[in-house]
Amino acid sequence: MDSVRSPDWPVTPPGAPAPNSAAARYSGSAPTPTHVGRATPPPAGAPVAPPAYPPSAVPSGAADAPRTAPPIPVKIVIAGGFGVGKTTAVGSISEIVPLTTEAEMTSAGIGVDDPGQNSTKTTTTVAMDFGCVTIDRSLKLYLFGTPGQARFGFMWDDLAQGALGALVVVDSARLDDCYPAVDYFEQTGLPFVVGVNAFDGQLAHDLDAIRWALAIGEHVPLVQFDARDRLSVRDALLVVLDRALDRATREQRA
Repeated sequence: MDSVRSPDWPVTPPGAPAPNSAAARYSGSAPTPTHVGRATPPPAGAPVAPPAYPPSAVPSGAADAPRTAPPIPVKIVIAGGFGVGKTTAVGSISEIVPLTTEAEMTSAGIGVDDPGQNSTKTTTTVAMDFGCVTIDRSLKLYLFGTPGQARFGFMWDDLAQGALGALVVVDSARLDDCYPAVDYFEQTGLPFVVGVNAFDGQLAHDLDAIRWALAIGEHVPLVQFDARDRLSVRDALLVVLDRALDRATREQRA
């Protein structure tokens, strides 16, 4: 068949191998074409300019936009007894759809898991809850809710690892279920704040009586909050951050 040659390709001298033949590519005897296609190479030693991109390929203002550092990730644990409102608190403030591991309560939990007489709780956390909230451009909280049942207590060490502080949620009508959580963070030494969840907007006991019953010192903040209200949960978490910052400042000075 007839060969097809680009009109820009140099004419092959009589008796010489074609520039695109195997002999020319591997023997090194064929002359190098002066130009290929329609692009002419720059003279030897001339600086090569960077390729020019169309204006549409460069985002508007990308060159002048200042680089901002990503927010600092801070891990906060939300812990407490069974049915005190930990999952509700995470879901109220999380800016993403929270990751929950809720399972339906069955008859096997009767006498083991007691959410209280007036509770309408039908599910329980069997592993953890996860959510996040951005405080400002420099700080982002990652919230890890612990399971409340004693049989899942082995997970608390993993969930608390690397945490800056903890919010221990308390039901004032079931203080007996809150002792293990308070004892755990006192033993680990992690800064924590006790948040008394106001079910139906009221407490069974006042804060002074709850502090005495839980036997926590004055250095541990005790606050009242509503796990269903986003701003109320935010205020409680800010107290946790303030407590952790105060401890870090004291340790740095020491």
